[in-house]
Amino acid sequence: MILLDRQSLRFRRVVKALALFILGAALAGAAELPFGGWLQIPILALVWLTLSKSVSQSIKKNFVAGIAFGLGYFVTGLWWIYISLHDVGGMNAPLSCTAIFLLSVCMSFYFSAACQSIFLFKHPHLKGLLLAAAWVAMEYLRGSLFTGFPWIGLAEAQFNGPFAPIAAYFGGLSCTFLVVWSSWELTQIKTKPYLSSLYILGMIGVCQLASLWTFTKPIGEPLSVRLIQGNFAQSLKFNPRAIQDQMRYYASEITAKSADLIVIPETALPWPQSNLPVGLVAYLQDFANTHSSNILLGLIGEVETSKGIQYTNRATGLSPDFPMYQYDKAHLVPFGEFIPLGFRWFVNAFHVPLSDFAHGSLDQAPYSIQRRGQEPINAAITICYEDVFGDELAGRIRNSDPPANLLINMTNLAWFGDSQAPTQQLRLSQLRSLETGLPSLRATNTGITAVLGPNGTLQTQLPKFTQATLQTQVQAYSGKTPYVIWGNIPILSVSCILLLFGFIRQRRFW
Repeated sequence: MILLDRQSLRFRRVVKALALFILGAALAGAAELPFGGWLQIPILALVWLTLSKSVSQSIKKNFVAGIAFGLGYFVTGLWWIYISLHDVGGMNAPLSCTAIFLLSVCMSFYFSAACQSIFLFKHPHLKGLLLAAAWVAMEYLRGSLFTGFPWIGLAEAQFNGPFAPIAAYFGGLSCTFLVVWSSWELTQIKTKPYLSSLYILGMIGVCQLASLWTFTKPIGEPLSVRLIQGNFAQSLKFNPRAIQDQMRYYASEITAKSADLIVIPETALPWPQSNLPVGLVAYLQDFANTHSSNILLGLIGEVETSKGIQYTNRATGLSPDFPMYQYDKAHLVPFGEFIPLGFRWFVNAFHVPLSDFAHGSLDQAPYSIQRRGQEPINAAITICYEDVFGDELAGRIRNSDPPANLLINMTNLAWFGDSQAPTQQLRLSQLRSLETGLPSLRATNTGITAVLGPNGTLQTQLPKFTQATLQTQVQAYSGKTPYVIWGNIPILSVSCILLLFGFIRQRRFW
């Protein structure tokens, strides 16, 4: 009889873990749908209900249940890393799958740690707030520890959800707080239908009203812009002839027509700046001078470090009769662009083809776009992965002199093929525009090349996997949102105070 009970208990745990894995996968998949931010709330509510029906009081077993939920979420949301490791990087399939699985496990630890609030705190009226506070704390740590990897958080899906307008005030983490809190309140509707419904609808109403206030305003005449999408396969990166063709294409397309601003993608000129074809940069600079155009080039830079000469992922700006601008990517991708301390043995042992770039500083000046007879427009540059770090970007804008009027992201997502990676990063850029109140330009190799308004709305874009140029105009803005001024301090302070209060109250009942 005891043996049957144990087997039944083990079976229930397996079923629960499987259900949580499926719900995690559904949560990640919902983000890709038109109203994904709305859909994620009831899915999370189902997660809380499943976790609450604990078959064990063991912290270890409950933590494992949370890991199952996180695994479903991250494996579904990050599977496209396999394309860069296996299809492009040449890593064998088992090792590539293992790398994605281990990354998903690491990310799941943060999710599961936050989920333990359900078991730790007992008061039903406070549990939702404490769960939301714990989730914010874990998401902050996920974006900070070990260089951070906050990709596919709940916040960016809220651009298509009810809580997006609050991002301009308190950032993406505030959206995360409200998603988790409202999903918990949804689980309480059965026991307190009127109060929980009033809480949820009232908060949605407050957030929608918050969108009526704006903190930035148009400045100067609109910029004429050309964003060039080359659509070059990443598999050609080791082919010298293909690289030459790629550089000829971009040089030809840049000089085909003048514009106030011409932008090509990240590493579109995939050689070190000192090894580019003789006269290429001088030729483009002459075009900028004679046609009053500002040109932003993605290439490989070189800097002197304690290790000697190291490469950087660089944006080089050419402006009419103005000194050359350089921005070196500050927040590099672990294992993709640099090898973390202590992992050199792994790279050497498995012959993994990884780069080891130097970091740029976090206080680099914006790119000054020069226009005759008008004040310059200053653009805050991010390269690819950097636009996932909203607090870093807000800090750069907050401390920048002169102030930023525009965001520019240069990206090469050919590494990830035909996956959801481009749409995930587009939502990140939309959230960054919403947080800062500034329009955004996205110049990408394979897509999504686009122009976003100051509230993150998609104004125009090129189809993915096409070789084309997006020619349009963009209005620059001036001013700072509350989030740019305060950063994450308000939402982190509220979360820490809630958690402290929760622990103190909990101890009174122990």
